[in-house]
Amino acid sequence: MDDTGLFVVTVASEKGGVGKTTIATNLAVYLKALCEDLPVTVISFDNHFSVDNMFAIGEHRGYSVAGIFSGKPLDEMVQLGEYGVQFMVSERQLNPPDDDISHLSKVLARGDLSGILVIDTRPILDYFTHSALLAADLVLVPVKDRPSLVNASALRQAMLDAGSDPESLWLVPSLIDGRTRLKERTVGMRDFLVYSAEERDFQVVDTYMSKSPKVESLTTSFSSRIYPVLTHARGTSVHKQFKDLAAFVGKQYNVENRLSGKPPARVLAAVDEMPPGRASHLTGECPNCGRRVTGQDGYFFQDLRHHQTGFFHSSCVDLLLANSELQALFPERGGLLFHLPDTGLTGEGGDVTLALYDEDGEEVVTELVPQAAAEKIIKMMNAATDRDDSEMFREMILVAIDPDPPIHFLEDEGAGRFAQLRRHVMTDLRAKDQF
Repeated sequence: MDDTGLFVVTVASEKGGVGKTTIATNLAVYLKALCEDLPVTVISFDNHFSVDNMFAIGEHRGYSVAGIFSGKPLDEMVQLGEYGVQFMVSERQLNPPDDDISHLSKVLARGDLSGILVIDTRPILDYFTHSALLAADLVLVPVKDRPSLVNASALRQAMLDAGSDPESLWLVPSLIDGRTRLKERTVGMRDFLVYSAEERDFQVVDTYMSKSPKVESLTTSFSSRIYPVLTHARGTSVHKQFKDLAAFVGKQYNVENRLSGKPPARVLAAVDEMPPGRASHLTGECPNCGRRVTGQDGYFFQDLRHHQTGFFHSSCVDLLLANSELQALFPERGGLLFHLPDTGLTGEGGDVTLALYDEDGEEVVTELVPQAAAEKIIKMMNAATDRDDSEMFREMILVAIDPDPPIHFLEDEGAGRFAQLRRHVMTDLRAKDQF
């Protein structure tokens, strides 16, 4: 499977009693129901054990969320629960493992979980909530009244302070009583919240969660078991509202995987010893297919003329080299150069050359790509350089061949090795008057 990364949805609120945990747990169930093949995982940093009581099968409890920070592989600690949703059990006394709020981001960026992860947070801005906000691709903030709307500003500021994108934060009107009216009984609570949120430049999802005695009863019974709306409250308006919310999250997931632009903040947080500016030209999209890539698998590349950097999916490199024998000659470490020599597309034919280099930058073999096969490579180079055909001139894409994850080339040691390889390749090209 290609490395398209994990999509993290954090459900957060500084105010209790807004339906935060109900949204997190039921959202996971509805996401799985909407797409059975999509891996969905849910965890909670709160200590109320609602996740356990909804998803645990029998008495088996497994690893708790404290294990996330233990160094164990994350995909080995989650367990399959009810409704096909993966989960980790909650922890009554969860203590911060350190003072590094990027710790969670590093674990998720380097882990093997895929699909969607839903994180339920505590109703306070503590270490774990800060960590979950930094790790998130999408933040859902339930609001039911003016105080919870005011508290949403603190979450947005926390994201800004940590370097997260505040545009990923969306408000969800929650526990809305349709009978409540404001301003001489002419304005409903949902309309009031939407209007007030937009005044404060918040984005609001185009649905809401109604207050429902039936839904509330699913968490209050003689047993500890909690049931989802999908199976026990399908006759309520909340059922359709959760379908709409899950569809919204699914759309955000699909958009993120296809038009990611920059990589998620947690991917960059997972890089050790990266000075400011090294990722300034880094794209979050594979230049061959345009889908999201996080650098945990595949190949690192750099556009030698314009300094754009990014990652390829392994399967995309396979497709680009489908008519070549170079891949069979790949060294353990080295480089692959996609080269549009001479005047590029303004000259005759727009020929593409492939060149393979060993770890020391010595050329191993070159190959002229036939015109028919060159078209897909030129299309890839358009995306990698962010230039159309008329602007292409002596373009060069250098791909690192290495057993380490490609994100390693953003760290000091990997960046140093790539810089050395690049110098050797450019010296070779200058000697041939091809730079």
